[in-house]
Amino acid sequence: MLNFKESKEIKGDASFRKFYRNKNNHSIVVYAKKEKVQNLLIYDAINKILNKNKILAPKLLNQNYKNNYIEVEDFGDNTLHKVLKHNKTNNEQIFTKILKTLSRLQLIKDKQIINFNSQKYKLLEYDNKILCNEAKLFSEWYAPRKINKFKIRNFKKRYETEVKKLLSKLNFKNDTFVHRDFHVSNLMYIKNNIAVIDSQDALIGNKAYDLASLVDDVRFKTSNKLKNKILNNYFKKLKKNEINKFLNDFEILSVLRNLKIIGIFMRLAVRDNKKKYIKMIPYAWEMINYRMKKNKEFVNLKLILKRNFPKFVK
Repeated sequence: MLNFKESKEIKGDASFRKFYRNKNNHSIVVYAKKEKVQNLLIYDAINKILNKNKILAPKLLNQNYKNNYIEVEDFGDNTLHKVLKHNKTNNEQIFTKILKTLSRLQLIKDKQIINFNSQKYKLLEYDNKILCNEAKLFSEWYAPRKINKFKIRNFKKRYETEVKKLLSKLNFKNDTFVHRDFHVSNLMYIKNNIAVIDSQDALIGNKAYDLASLVDDVRFKTSNKLKNKILNNYFKKLKKNEINKFLNDFEILSVLRNLKIIGIFMRLAVRDNKKKYIKMIPYAWEMINYRMKKNKEFVNLKLILKRNFPKFVK
């Protein structure tokens, strides 16, 4: 069994996991007593799929599932979030490199693999039911703390009905590997290569989703000019008749993702006392406004949100 005294706890994420750096083994210990199937078994299974497809991801070095941890390669601390913050003049060039990694992710055809417990793990579909339940995090955690208790029931009903309508307007099939949290804090820069971490939530879904996670990332502010450049760069790989359909899906998924994130951040603040996430909510609203601005599919959602959150919706 690992001696945790020899390892130093390092900054974690918004999950129930804890991370320890073991300098002796040049490794990271991922400890998860809660949700251990997702955070240990599935995390390693997805990493195996990525490595199989020549995408750099942490390889398993050791596992002690019984005692709630696995040990994986240590990729250091140089996230692309840090790289971009310190190299502002090369941001467009760095995002071009990230898009190449995304393109390789989206070419993955493997949908199942054997995990370290010798069980078959199959990637599930990122269907509308899951997307709808995620969007409900906004109406379940954020809205009740901002809306009069006599109005919340009506808001939830109207909001959730509109979310389902928006999801019915998506054009692309769920046929693409989706990391589901593809942003610069989950990408590591190692010897001029990009490594992908935090992949345990991956599913098979809409190919616009991960681009929405990257471009409209609440943790890393980018100008609308840069956002449009990244989008246009991605559009080069699409057929001309696909671009408007893709943009529609991108905007819908971006808005719903950022509504979900607002709900998650409020939950982290209220349930887990992680107040630091509250300060990122205004930027999430800013991106929601930006994406709803031109797409006619958002007319009803915009009215619902504006009526209940006039401070945030323009």
